[in-house]
Amino acid sequence: MASLLRSSLSFAAFDASSAEASSQFFWKPLEPPKIGNLPLNLVRTNNARLRIRGSVEEKHTPARKASKEPFRLTREEEGQVLDPFQELEYRFKRFKRKNYVENLVDYQNLAERQSPKFMVIACADSRVCPSNILGFQPGESFTVRNVANLVPPFQHGASETSAALEFAVNSLEVENILIVGHSRCGGIQALMSMKDTADSRSFIKDWVSIGKSARLSTKAAAGNLSFEMQCRHCEKESINGSLLNLLTYPWIEKRVSEGTLSLHGGYYDFIDCTFEKWTLVYREGLEGGSKYAIKNRALWS
Repeated sequence: MASLLRSSLSFAAFDASSAEASSQFFWKPLEPPKIGNLPLNLVRTNNARLRIRGSVEEKHTPARKASKEPFRLTREEEGQVLDPFQELEYRFKRFKRKNYVENLVDYQNLAERQSPKFMVIACADSRVCPSNILGFQPGESFTVRNVANLVPPFQHGASETSAALEFAVNSLEVENILIVGHSRCGGIQALMSMKDTADSRSFIKDWVSIGKSARLSTKAAAGNLSFEMQCRHCEKESINGSLLNLLTYPWIEKRVSEGTLSLHGGYYDFIDCTFEKWTLVYREGLEGGSKYAIKNRALWS
């Protein structure tokens, strides 16, 4: 199916002035917090920590600033190997103090229900965190991450991605599905390195083979380029292949046809920190007799 879009989905440079303004998300004004019917009295102690009056406090560990060095599972400091969970504990307590407590009403509302507008399908790569890159706040995006941000076709059967799609579309009724690919994707490199006749006994190879059509179209369109450039082409081509695979799910195709669900592709280049975004159009009678087209291309830089 991806070949139907190949002529429409070239990724040549375009006028960035046509970029759409991205949505901004704001918290509601904070109301006096309560737990049940009891007011939550926050008081500041002499050492500038917030605590709940009457609660049992844990032993205080002197506050420290988060390290600006790359986070490692173990890090030596003054000859000692630090427990990585000490860093995570500090980050969690900072989140609770700076985010949760200051927006307690919002978190209490989220504890009752979620109604995200977006479902995001992103890569499991540690360098690509959708909430960090796109600023999603809790409750705004239902997210699933897998190797190479692939969407298997409906006929593939059960997977964590298809289960997440079913819940997001049929239960949460999200209005947008965004597939986010990225530069230097290891999953795509594995796909492009596969031998056509190889007998795969690898979970990774079995999974990335979902993108074989993107690999074939890349070989046809960019086979004369370097391996790095072929991978870059395939990173984007596989997003379009996954967008088309979304339409093999009957309940997704139905909502897209009705106009209650939109499908989008995104590409994050973490080398120069840019983000490309586009929307898939699906309807009968498009130019050239195709049912697929691309609109609303934008480059955020």
